[in-house]
Amino acid sequence: MAKRFSADTYIAGILAGDRVMLSRAITLVESKLPSDQELAQEVIAAVLPSAGNAVRIGITGVPGVGKSMFIEAFGLYLIREQQKKLAVLAVDPSSQRSGGSILGDKTRMDALATNPQAFIRPSPAGKSLGGVTRSTRESIILCEAAGFDTIFVETVGVGQSETAVHAMVDFFLLLMLAGAGDELQGIKRGIMEMADAIAITKADGSNLPKANAARAEYRNALHLYPKAASGWLPQVSTCSALEKTGLDTIWQTIYNYLQLTQSNGFFEQKRRSQNLQWLYEAIRQGLEENFYAHQQVKEQLPAIAAQVKDGQKSAFAAAAQLLKLV
Repeated sequence: MAKRFSADTYIAGILAGDRVMLSRAITLVESKLPSDQELAQEVIAAVLPSAGNAVRIGITGVPGVGKSMFIEAFGLYLIREQQKKLAVLAVDPSSQRSGGSILGDKTRMDALATNPQAFIRPSPAGKSLGGVTRSTRESIILCEAAGFDTIFVETVGVGQSETAVHAMVDFFLLLMLAGAGDELQGIKRGIMEMADAIAITKADGSNLPKANAARAEYRNALHLYPKAASGWLPQVSTCSALEKTGLDTIWQTIYNYLQLTQSNGFFEQKRRSQNLQWLYEAIRQGLEENFYAHQQVKEQLPAIAAQVKDGQKSAFAAAAQLLKLV
C-alpha cells in the first residue's frame, strides 16, 4: 500500500512543483478507499485556485497513426521551442481487457519521459470509463496546480473515450493517416465533428504526396459539417514526427483557436459548461457507487438478476424493486 501523507504535505508539494508528490497525489485520487477519496478531495479543494491556467489539448487517433511518436515530437517541440511545461495524461478504457498500451507508450517516449519539463501519467483501468475519466479530470487540476501550463489528454483506443476526453479539454486534435481504408469510415464520421483540427501524420518520404492529397480531401469534407458553436472552422495540416515537420503549424492552429475563442467568450463558456458536466457525472457516479454498496442491494441483487435473466421478471420492475431499497 502506498504511503499516505497529510493533506498539507500533498498541497505544499504540489504547489512547489514536486513531481514525486504530484504523482503520489494522483495515486491518492485514483484510490477507491473512502478515506483516500476524502483526503484527495481536501487536497483538490486547496489547490483548485491555482489550477485552470493551462491549455488542455485532447489527442486521439486511429490505430497505427503513430500517436506515441507524435506526442513525443510535439511535446518536445512545445518544451524546447515554446518553453512550455507539459503533462501527458491518458484515458484508457481498454486496458481492463488487454493491459492497454500507455505503459508501453511511456517507454517508447524516452526523450519526453525523461525531460524535466514533462510529466507522463498513465491512467489505471477501471470497471467503467467514468471512473477513469473522473481521476483524469482531477489529475488535470493537480497538474495545473503543480505548474504545468500545457496538458495533453490522450485517448487509448477508439470509441467512447473520445466523447469523454472532448468533455474535459479546450482543443481536440484528431490524428489521421493518409489512404486509410473503408474500415475507418465509421470512426471518421463519429469523431470528425468533435475535432478542432486534423493532422495527417507520417507526411514524409514517399508518403508525402498521399498526405497532401488526404489534407485536401479532409478540408473539403469538413466544409460539409455544421458550423461549430465556437465560430471556428476546423483546420487540416500534415506533419511528420520522424522529420519534426508541421509541428509549428499545429501549434499555430491551436494558438489561433485559443485567440478566437477567448476573444468571443466561447473558451470560458465551454470551461463553465464542462464544470457542470463534471458535477453531474460525479453525482451519477456517486449514486451508482452508493447503490451497489447498499447492504440490502448486495443481498438481493443476485437473486433478482437471476429472475430477470430467466425472463421471470422484467428489467424495469426489477430495477424499481431494487431502487426502493436505497
